[in-house]
Amino acid sequence: MCGITGYYSFHKSISSTNILEMNQAIRHRGPDDEGFWMYSNGEGASFSGNDSTQKIKEQFPVLKEKNSNIALGFRRLSIIDLSEKGHQPMLSKNEQIIITFNGEIYNFKKLRKELESLGHSFCSTSDTEVILKAYQEWGSSTFAKLDGMFAVCIVDLISQKLILARDRVGMKPLFYHHSKEGMIWGSEIKALLKNQLVKAEINWNGVYTNFLFQTTLAPQTCFQNIFSLEPASFMTIDLKNQKITTEKFWRLPSQSEKNISDEEAVKRIDELLSESISEQLYADVPVAVMMSGGIDSTLIASKSKSFSAHVNTYTISYPFSEEEVHNASLAARHFGIPHEIKKVNDDEALEDLKENIQHFEEPYSSFEVLINAAKYAHNQNFKVVLSGNGADELFAGYSHTLKLNRWLLMRNFNFIGPLIFTKDKFSQRVKNYFSQDHMFDFFRQSQISMRPMEVKSLITPAIYSKIDLHLSEYHLSEGKNYAGYFEYDMKYSLSSHHVFRDDLSAMKYSVEFRYPYLSNNLIDYVSSLPENIRFNGIQNKPLLRKAAKKYLPQEILNMPKKGFSFPVNYFIKNEQKVRDFITENLESLKKRNFFNAAVIDEWWNYQEHEYDWVKIWQLVTFELWYQKYFEK
Repeated sequence: MCGITGYYSFHKSISSTNILEMNQAIRHRGPDDEGFWMYSNGEGASFSGNDSTQKIKEQFPVLKEKNSNIALGFRRLSIIDLSEKGHQPMLSKNEQIIITFNGEIYNFKKLRKELESLGHSFCSTSDTEVILKAYQEWGSSTFAKLDGMFAVCIVDLISQKLILARDRVGMKPLFYHHSKEGMIWGSEIKALLKNQLVKAEINWNGVYTNFLFQTTLAPQTCFQNIFSLEPASFMTIDLKNQKITTEKFWRLPSQSEKNISDEEAVKRIDELLSESISEQLYADVPVAVMMSGGIDSTLIASKSKSFSAHVNTYTISYPFSEEEVHNASLAARHFGIPHEIKKVNDDEALEDLKENIQHFEEPYSSFEVLINAAKYAHNQNFKVVLSGNGADELFAGYSHTLKLNRWLLMRNFNFIGPLIFTKDKFSQRVKNYFSQDHMFDFFRQSQISMRPMEVKSLITPAIYSKIDLHLSEYHLSEGKNYAGYFEYDMKYSLSSHHVFRDDLSAMKYSVEFRYPYLSNNLIDYVSSLPENIRFNGIQNKPLLRKAAKKYLPQEILNMPKKGFSFPVNYFIKNEQKVRDFITENLESLKKRNFFNAAVIDEWWNYQEHEYDWVKIWQLVTFELWYQKYFEK
């Protein structure tokens, strides 16, 4: 739901052109309404915008040229309380606390009852007003109470502070730029780049992690001085002296349940997932379930029928996805729920390819199938889509986790690495394998991306010499078992990668993805379970499979794990226009003198390994990213 923008200029008031252009840059996130709040010389005022509803325009003047020190902008995608009472920025009754909020709070009805018992009254049925009243009652302790996805900005004129906060696992993005001139923030980097205080510059440290992990590790981005607010954090800016502090309001729990059986765990997971689905189905607009044909999304669809008589499901079909589509159709018939199949042919997959790649604000290693999924949902008037994302991270779903125990054994032989002097490709792969000293390194290797030695050969020495290669700031607890790996999956695979991609894909078409597997209670409970129940090193998602057994057909339970993505390698090999597209962009990239042209040519002309195309696509998307955000 929605998108937020804002700035706080520390030393001088700046033109409202900034917030107007920032808001316009993310219009796709909220076409239903927009609003502004401006603050200068101790006074605040609300404004409508050109895209505001008629009733809002009658209530507030349309923002024109006006200077201010603080400005809040908002784009609305109406999901809950479709009336103007859900308009933002929302102000407290005394107009001293102002909020903009992007997301959905699934336990807002429970919180509302609690607040009403404490004497609060409400004017709307929106979850935004619940957060506002909760903050008035509990202050920054509110964030830990929220079950859902959120990026929030609160201006508290009473305490003279401005607060930015983000949900537990980063389902909703929030980026910020901080300099001596001020603080600028927004739901997408596109918005920040419209502010006069922000200049687009490459952050090579961010690019380095992007090449190694297929995504940029938060809090870094690929833009200099633009950061991602880390999940489960809130940042406070003192309006009196501009001092900034950041605090965590939640941490991933460690194992606490010890004497528990598989049966007890399965039963409790079934209950918690049902509770999460029932809450996330709530909306004042049509809701659909996106089924990939695998266990995760199919289980959500099967359980949804108990809570809604009008569950709609759909599946995106693309080349080589026949088995997944068959299983999705089989499951829908088994449950007796409506199911549609949207076939994406080669032409559709390549349609708007450049624009879609550039919509993502960093280089990427694939075609994003979820853009097609969001486009279809939008065309079918589904504003809310339930997704199975998060289950792989929470329940050990990725195939590379099955290599963990072998790696824990083999790393005892890492002393072999420095003894390998031969330069052939096989030797270099072996050397890379025996360079994985930490759980962080094992996680990196599992992402099927560029290896550190390859990045070194690619980037020109002048740039490479300035990159922080150690990445120690990204290391977590480094536990010597699955729990240690689990931390990396939850923080970097999920927060920095998957839900970030989901949000950009969905909101491009004004659609909201929701994630029943990522409720507070489910994450807390699964994290607390003993390792032998959650992970066995033999089968992926052993615990979730047991929970799904009584709901799903056997064919789906036995289906091997497959990624929900387009077969890029197929397009590269079989579509001449894709090869021409790649060649054109690689030639352009070589002229920029960022990378070694000979290495680019070698990677393009000699693709031997199954995933060699990944490196090529990362370079192509780097070039398109550079064209979009740095060339005027």
